[in-house]
Amino acid sequence: MARLLPDEVDDYLTGLAGIGLTDPVLEEMEARAREHRFPIVGRAVGRHLELQARAVGARRVMELGSGYGYSAYFFARAVGEDGEVVCTDGDPDNAARAEGYLRRAGLWDRVDYHVGDALTSFAGVEGEFDVVYCDVDKDGYPDAWEAARDRVRVGGLWICDNTLWGGRVAGVPAEPDEFRDRVTPDIVAMTRAVAEDERYVSSLVPLRDGVLVALRVA
Repeated sequence: MARLLPDEVDDYLTGLAGIGLTDPVLEEMEARAREHRFPIVGRAVGRHLELQARAVGARRVMELGSGYGYSAYFFARAVGEDGEVVCTDGDPDNAARAEGYLRRAGLWDRVDYHVGDALTSFAGVEGEFDVVYCDVDKDGYPDAWEAARDRVRVGGLWICDNTLWGGRVAGVPAEPDEFRDRVTPDIVAMTRAVAEDERYVSSLVPLRDGVLVALRVA
């Protein structure tokens, strides 16, 4: 993932996000990401997700794309003991690792983890959500928005990661990459669709690789 901010600024934000949060389990999750080059949102975005969820009093969160539970760690902190974070991922190994990490962190009882296609799992879970968080394969972003836009409660949030995509969405010069170049229009299409939906007020936060946050107001 390309850093859009200077390394010093990115490191400063990460350091701030770590204040008051010294959990060996979280550090293990981050170490695994570094070792295996597994994409996680990182500490600064994780704390931002927790803040957004707490700000709307979230008790029910839907994650479209969960990996081994890094972002779910922060959402589970936000929803509290009586809350629920529904996770989705196509890899059963990720589900097993998520259970291992989140159980040791004391958060697993707040998580309902579904193995399989994210949107299929989403369709099989009834009701509205306080937060729907999207981090699926980028070519699936438009379909994810279509599936979620009517299922976020009024006053709830649609949040989507990687919405700056290393600057590609704005035409920032980058090394040719067939996959990244191919899915860039899908990220742009979803972001514009959210911006054009009059039921939502949205803002794209330039944190790490871009976090789109949209509040449903009607």
